[in-house]
Amino acid sequence: MMDSSISDAINEIAKMDSDSAIAAINEIKLALHAVSPMRSEPVDCVIWVRADGVFANDYNPNKVAPPEMELLRHSINHDGYTQPVVTWVNDGGVREVIDGFHRTRVAKECDDVRKRVLGYLPAVTIKADCEGRMDRIASTIRHNRARGKHQVDSMSDIVIELKKRNWSDNKIGKELGMDPDEVLRLSQISGIAEVFADTDFSRSWEIGELDDSGMDGELIIDDAMQLDRDTGGRIFHTWEKWECYKAGFYESKPPKGMTEQEALDAYRELLADIDRFGHVLGRVIKEWKYSCEHYLTNENMNRIAWLGQASLCYELGIPSAYRGGYNLLSDAQKLNADMKALEYLNIWLENNGRDAVTLEGARSSKNVELY
Repeated sequence: MMDSSISDAINEIAKMDSDSAIAAINEIKLALHAVSPMRSEPVDCVIWVRADGVFANDYNPNKVAPPEMELLRHSINHDGYTQPVVTWVNDGGVREVIDGFHRTRVAKECDDVRKRVLGYLPAVTIKADCEGRMDRIASTIRHNRARGKHQVDSMSDIVIELKKRNWSDNKIGKELGMDPDEVLRLSQISGIAEVFADTDFSRSWEIGELDDSGMDGELIIDDAMQLDRDTGGRIFHTWEKWECYKAGFYESKPPKGMTEQEALDAYRELLADIDRFGHVLGRVIKEWKYSCEHYLTNENMNRIAWLGQASLCYELGIPSAYRGGYNLLSDAQKLNADMKALEYLNIWLENNGRDAVTLEGARSSKNVELY
């Protein structure tokens, strides 16, 4: 039987207008949360907050395309809000999203949903020991990585920021759920040379224990390359040997005298001219020895995309930042370009004693799109 004091409180809340009732219920939830055996779990206390008072963070690299946004709207309309938005409250009292920005957008921008939830959002507050900026960034990415893909440029910026704050590669990988290759790849994309000067990037790789080597996993680069060739696995080179790096592959601006749109158009034109594209691909796999060994032996990245961007850089000096020119092609042109890049990837693989791959195998990218 319900305690009379609880019954009285419920009756009082039932007489209130919506805003007052929500405020009272939130107050009760917070009081219960303070004494709950589960108070260390944020989901123990879901409160309703004004959607207009919840703001995006400035670092989230996750994007949802319009069709997926419409599906999310439909899902929330049909099923209701089944997951709260994860937030924190800054020193100024502003509530900022850690996870759930798109659920927040639906509540703000979709009139039917906004009307149904009375302009509110279900929210939980992250644990107090996770409120530092780097902890929030890591939390956002951990929430996102199982859902959808990330903008590779934004992810690269985040990795660089973490490294500048003295996070080790191991810590970045552990906190963000990345393997060492992905941390390296995202660091490379930034184009910031000093990132590669630390000890993690100065070595060719770390291999673990080696019988009778006495080197405890640290190898000079030629030995590492030979060992890896013997096993048919990855070949690693440090950044200063990459021909693509020297050619400006990781720069952030187009060549002098060229606008950003002209750089995008130049990439489109190169990929659309299949004969020319094939000729440049042939030069890349012949002349960029170290870059090709480093990248084309990595089965966990989109190797045909890298070949396309390398061709653009080799031929026109345009950095990979303008890979968006690929998206200016028609679907038929994209397929032609993909197949031409696959042809030359397999030429390189077979010339280097490796098995040819399918288009699907060449595109493997573990959540990171390189085109």
